[in-house]
Amino acid sequence: MKLASLLLAACSVMPLASVSAQNPPAEVAKKIEAALPDRAFAPPEKPRKLLLFSATNGFHHESIPTGLFALAELGKKSGAYEAVVSNDISNFEVDQLKRFDAICFLSTTQDVFMPHPNLRKSMTPEQLKDAEARAERLKKNFLAYLRSGHGFVGIHAATDTCQEWPEYGEMIGGCFDGHPWDAKAKVGIKVESGKEKHPLVAMFKGENLVLKEEIYQFKAPYDSRNVDMLLRLDTDKTPMDVKGIKRKDKDFGVSWAKHYGKGRVFYCSLGHNHDIYWQPVVLTHYLAGIQWALGDFKVDVQP
Repeated sequence: MKLASLLLAACSVMPLASVSAQNPPAEVAKKIEAALPDRAFAPPEKPRKLLLFSATNGFHHESIPTGLFALAELGKKSGAYEAVVSNDISNFEVDQLKRFDAICFLSTTQDVFMPHPNLRKSMTPEQLKDAEARAERLKKNFLAYLRSGHGFVGIHAATDTCQEWPEYGEMIGGCFDGHPWDAKAKVGIKVESGKEKHPLVAMFKGENLVLKEEIYQFKAPYDSRNVDMLLRLDTDKTPMDVKGIKRKDKDFGVSWAKHYGKGRVFYCSLGHNHDIYWQPVVLTHYLAGIQWALGDFKVDVQP
């Protein structure tokens, strides 16, 4: 069986192509719709398209369908963009990338440009070689697309993606290194000191956020001095006696923005728990970051 046919046959069973096009339960949809901001931060300069990509070759977050619905509705209600929900990696071919103004990785995991590990077990050496060549081509296309002036949005596990690809880590600004605070942990999130009026976090009004959420720590190439840090873990309002903390500097970034060539990168690690997607201030923060990545919300982003 040829590689293309093998990948197509796997689409119905592998998490690589698992995307829910269905609405969440009515009560969840109602909460999300009530929390959505009703206006964009800036009028789009032209009709915008955002690719929502949520392929997983490792851990698969149950909240992905909730997040896809929330981000799609966020664009629709605000009028800021049209969301295209797809895990088809052919979207990373040069001619297909041109359709999108920005790409969002929503809780993607591991090397999403390769077939799922379970599928690889049944591939011949020739098929595996073809898959690797395709992945290499699509990765180069992706980074060239971003460097040329397009946008990237990473939500939650986007930093637990392509960890063996150094250029991806440099682009997004850091790699996942565990989550000492699990989904049931009550944590504090604070606006970066001195950034209270920064347009990408002004919606917090300088106030801290206390919620239950899984919080990441990051490893190289993470360096908070190299990004415009927006939100951090508030270690004064978060239990620091949990297991698994590796960083001794208490530098736990939560949200940041940075440039990549001529492109714009916005990342926020919030998004594990379903209810994150009906937190009004978080959705408004997402919208600001997405519109900046799309190129419509003109914000001065500096390390």
